[in-house]
Amino acid sequence: MSAADSRLVHSWSSSAPRRAAPFVPLRQLRRLRGSEQVAAVCYRVRNRTIEFLLVRTRAGRWIFPKGNAEAGLTHAQAAALEAFEEAGVHGRIEEAPFARYAYRKGGREPGMAEVLVSAHLCEISWLESPRELDRNPAWFSADKAKRKLREDRPRDYGDDLARVLDSATARIQSVHRGSSAFIDSLQKVEFIDAPRRMYGSRKGR
Repeated sequence: MSAADSRLVHSWSSSAPRRAAPFVPLRQLRRLRGSEQVAAVCYRVRNRTIEFLLVRTRAGRWIFPKGNAEAGLTHAQAAALEAFEEAGVHGRIEEAPFARYAYRKGGREPGMAEVLVSAHLCEISWLESPRELDRNPAWFSADKAKRKLREDRPRDYGDDLARVLDSATARIQSVHRGSSAFIDSLQKVEFIDAPRRMYGSRKGR
């Protein structure tokens, strides 16, 4: 430590009031770790019908592309990155989340951390092959997507995911009623390091 650094530390320690550091139990820190995630609710409109893009979890359930909030990225940027890596999405994503939901990692076992997920609406421009394997991105109508989200999940969690889709559908419909405020809230997020392939060339399932 230099003399200047030493003087700075001495000045801080002599002028700042001494307080005991707040005590946080280790079990609480463990609950907080990884307690925030982001999701990209990806959609397209074809023949006036809204379709949503879902991916498989490692356990084989259908879900939105999602992952941990990343340091140095806004939540919207982190959600866009998850959509790109898990589903090969290029498009525009809403900066502010339109919905939030919670789930417990590892199911309903006691002591498992509750994770809060911020959901961002993502309008897909085109797709490429996803970076992550076995995600199997697929298109579903709103009603079928809700059924897929409810499969093999606790009823209350499945209902929460279905409500997220209902909120997304209402917001998307506002675009087609000419809501410029909504359109302006979509931030363009594109990755251009790979050949372009239009989403229409991928067969929906």
